Formats: sequence, structure tokens, C-alpha cells
Amino acid sequence: MASVTAPSPVPPRDRTDQPWRSEGAPPPPPPKKKLSWRSLLWTALLVYLLTNLLLGFFGDDKPKTISYTEFSSQLNAGNVEKIYAKGDQIQGDLKKEAEVPDGGKGNYQEFITQRPSWADDQIWDELTKQKVTVTAEPVYKEPSLLTNLLLSLLPILVLVGLWMFMARRMAAGMGGGAGGMLGRKQPPKPVELEGAKRTTFADVAGIDEVEGELNDVVDFLKNPDAYRKMGAKMPGGVLLAGPPGTGKTLLARAVAGEAEVPFFSASASEFIEMIVGVGASRVRELFAEARKVAPAIIFIDEIDTIGRARGGGSGMGGHDEREQTLNQILTEMDGFSGSEGVVVLAATNRADILDPALTRPGRFDRTVMVSPPDRKGREAILKIHTREIPLADGVDLAQVARTTPGMTGAELANLANEAALLAVKRKQSEVSQSDLSDALEKVQLGAERPLVMPDEERRRTAYHESGHALLGMLQPGADPVRKITIVPRGRALGVTLSTPDADKYAYTEEYLRGRIIGALGGMAAEQVVFDEITTGAENDLEQVTNIARGMVARWGMSERVGRLSAVPNDGQSPYGLAAAPSTLDAIDGEMRRIVDECYEAACRQLRDHRAQLDALSEALLANETLDEADAYRAAGITRLTKET
Repeated sequence: MASVTAPSPVPPRDRTDQPWRSEGAPPPPPPKKKLSWRSLLWTALLVYLLTNLLLGFFGDDKPKTISYTEFSSQLNAGNVEKIYAKGDQIQGDLKKEAEVPDGGKGNYQEFITQRPSWADDQIWDELTKQKVTVTAEPVYKEPSLLTNLLLSLLPILVLVGLWMFMARRMAAGMGGGAGGMLGRKQPPKPVELEGAKRTTFADVAGIDEVEGELNDVVDFLKNPDAYRKMGAKMPGGVLLAGPPGTGKTLLARAVAGEAEVPFFSASASEFIEMIVGVGASRVRELFAEARKVAPAIIFIDEIDTIGRARGGGSGMGGHDEREQTLNQILTEMDGFSGSEGVVVLAATNRADILDPALTRPGRFDRTVMVSPPDRKGREAILKIHTREIPLADGVDLAQVARTTPGMTGAELANLANEAALLAVKRKQSEVSQSDLSDALEKVQLGAERPLVMPDEERRRTAYHESGHALLGMLQPGADPVRKITIVPRGRALGVTLSTPDADKYAYTEEYLRGRIIGALGGMAAEQVVFDEITTGAENDLEQVTNIARGMVARWGMSERVGRLSAVPNDGQSPYGLAAAPSTLDAIDGEMRRIVDECYEAACRQLRDHRAQLDALSEALLANETLDEADAYRAAGITRLTKET
């Protein structure tokens, strides 16, 4: 499963804390301008100055406190217009402004003074003489206690308000990295790829077996009313399970593009933070945003990161961040949250470890297996990935597809790219068949190493690889030998490449024994020719061990162990399951028996065909690399082809 290079780039994020991307959703409103620390400080300073000016302006209305001597002088001069007396305090107005006494600055007209209690002047007579009006109400009314309190607290209240406003804006700008500890973060806005072409099924190849399952989701999103009339409910979720590189993410985008609905994508690991509760909060946000533009699709990649089966003893009493995030996803996908119109697609390559509550009907209703493509699928994928690559006349993509069994879409895309890179290095204007062949060798065998080996080492390596190749040619039903080389590649000093003519999905015991014999051919050739073995068979022995263990403990190909599965198939320790010690001993004994029998068969066949082994080795030493036809010709064996 794979597809063309996406017609549009991966949508960006509009916030660093937003762990998802979206496409096909309405464009967000223009972002609000955020306040910076510098602008906040300037604003606070301006408010402080204005407040003080305002208070100073109110303060100018207060009467001037003068001495009683100054008051007497103004009274004798006939400059007092009216007064009000309360006890010994006198306040009043002058007829015209007078200079502040005792060297003070400015003038005054309203005044307050205090008459000494021991004064014996005849103030009333003087007031009457000067025709001064004596009022019954104060000339100046002092502000109330509440007014004085507000005026004194106004600068502090303004600064506190600005500080709180700034803290909320800064918390929203930082994304509330501590789960909103500094304030509630602003709701995320979907990202719109303006003018970008949506991915559809036409951009994806090799999906014949899963397109039918996903077409149901597309049709439901396009025509929800027809299903509602029949009482059918939209599937809550679809789980895409398969090996890495099979195009699960691109399939999810193609479903959204085909249905023409908004698409929100996220990696499960991006929900997890150190602070407990952040992941659950982000899940709530994601589903809330999807519901706003429903119908929509939410895609969660690598869901096994947070969807592992609970109860494994990790975390703090089952309340760690991963489990809280999983619980929130379960709640959102359940019927209680009202998530109608939102379909959740998830991808994983470890479907066997997911929590049962996640895969039950009502949440992930369907599990779609996305397997590596077959030969026709690989050819279609290669055609898609080479649409932008100029190909030379005579390039046979079907032949490349036949020689790449088991390769995923991502690997085929890498193969096409490597061929284009080789063509550029060789200063060619088009990609030729040899470029594709060399790129396939680089991908499958590794890059060549400029290593100069001694003649004896080259001869030993040639016999080692010839042993692999000759036994592969002699074994009935074995994979054909495609290429032999003694040029160092990657970690190996030499490589023999064998691939089947057609895709295989089930293996017989005879075929597996032939695989073991072929893998042991290098060690057997060293034993037959040099009567000693080297460390060059390390990788061969790893393959032999895995095949033999599978035959005995997983596939029931041993009479002694029986028809049972005694070891896990996830690559872990063979003692990972609770098998009886006698069973494990039996597995060990049977593995040794099968490998010993195959090694004896390999040595026997090489002795019987020693002349062919020598001829193949000499041809390899002379040419360093032999392709399929040259290898069979050097060994004197007719290759029976079977086109499929």
C-alpha cells in the first residue's frame, strides 16, 4: 500500500501546543495582536502619569491654607468677599487673587485659616465694616470618605487590572504549557491550505482490498441522511492496522479528501506531556474543534502510544498521563459526548497490544488490515511515484515490481527517488533501467564500501557467496538467485540476492527447509573448501534460528512439540510465554535437529556439485558481480522461469 507523493504538504500548526493539523476546514479569523512586556510597561507608566495628573487636577480646587495674620491683612484691606466659620476654623473667598505669603509661589483666592482661641480682636465688627458676607454653608465641601478612598486606590486598581490582563494574554500565547496554569488558553483554530489539492483515492495505489471498507465511511460522510432513514449509525472509528510504510496515514487523508470533509491529524505521542491532564485537555479540544465543522475526520497516528492495554502496573496507580489521555479518547468516542458526524481513524502497527475498550464495537467498529501491495499494486505504485521522474524508453516497471516482493509503498517511493539521484550523479537526463536496478541493489543490499580485501579473503568470500547461490539454484521451489556480488556492501563482505517470482503468503515445510539450507550454504562452502569456518555467517545464523524457531514453536512443523504455539511472534524472547520447561527443552532439541539435518544436506550437495561451485566462484572472482543470467550460466544450471 502506498501512494503518490502527497499533492500538498503536511498542514502546519497555528500553535506549538496544538498537537494536530487540519485541512479542508474553514479558514481561521485573523489572529489578535498580542501584548508584549515592553508595550505593557509603557502602558502602565502612561496610566500612572495620567492618574497622578488627574489627582493633581482635583487637588487644585482645594482652598489655600493661610495664616491668621494673612487673613487679617486681607480683611483690613477689604479683599474678603465671604466667609464661613465653624468653631475657630474660617474659610472663605477673596474678591481678587492675592499672592501666597511668606515667599510662596502662585496666587490664591479660596482660603482656610484657623483663628487662635486667645485672640481678642473684634472680628465681627470688622466683617460688618467691610461688608463681608457670612454664609451658613461651607464655602468648600471636602470630598466624601468613599471618594477619597477611590482616588487613592485608583492607580493600584489600574495596575492590577493590567497585570491580570497581561498574564492571561501571555498564558494564551504560550499555549498554556502547564495545562492552563497561567490562564485558559485560546481555543485553537483549524489550518486551511488555501488552493491546495486534497488527496483522494486516485492518488493512492494498491488499495483494492481496503478501498471497499473505507468507501463505506466516505459514502456515509457524503450521504448521512440516507443512512439515518434506515436507522444506520455512522461508524465511530476505523482502525488501520499494518506494517510501517504501507500508507495508512495517506489512506486516512484520502478518505477525508474523497468525502470532502475537514481532516484533523495528530500523532498520539503529541498529546502526552509531563503534567498530568494536559493530554486529556488537548483531546477535548480536538474533538470540540472537529464537532464545530462536522462532518469531519479525526486521524490519530501511532495510537498504540497511548492506547496500550491498561493495568500493566505503569504510572501512579493507573492515573498517569497516558491513561488519562486514553480515558478521554474513550469518553469522546462514546455515545455520551454526542460526537455525531465525527469519524475517528487511527493507525497502528501493533494492533495486538491495544486496550480492549478501545477496539470494542461502538468505538473502533472496524479494523482494516493494510498489507504490503501485491505485484500489480507495486507496479501501480511505481507508476505513481515516477510520474514526476523522466523515464528512458524501455524502462520496465513491471519487471521492477516482480523483483520487489514484500516492499511497501514507502520503500518503493524511496527506490524511485534513489534511482533519480543516481541518474543525476551520472549526469543523465532520464532514469534508465540500470538506474532502477542499481537503486534496488542499494536499497536491498546496502551501499558499496571502498574496501580493499586481500586475495585470500576475496577467494573465501567468493566461495561463501557461491555456496549460498548454488544451493538456492539446486533446491526445488527455492527463490531464484537474482544477483551475486563480492563487493562489500553495508556490513557484509558479499551478498547473494534471491527473491521469488510471485508473492508468497503461505510457506511449506519443504520451502522453509530449503531456505535454511540456502542460508547455511556459505558456512557449508567454507567447511567443504577450506575445512574451517569464519565469522561471516553471523547474519546467516540469525535467519536460520528465526526460521527454525518458527517451524517448531509457532507453525506446528515438529512431531515432538506438536501442533501448538509456544513462543510469541513479536520478536521477543522465546521464553516470553509461560511454557513448561519440558516444552522449551523439546523446542530447543527440535531446532537443533532441523538445523543439523539441513547443514548436513548443504555440505553433501556442495560436495556432490563441487565442480559447479568452483566454476561459480571463479566467475565471481573474475567479475565481482553476477546478475541472474550470468550466475546460472556460470553454474551450468538451466533456470526454469514461471511468469505469474
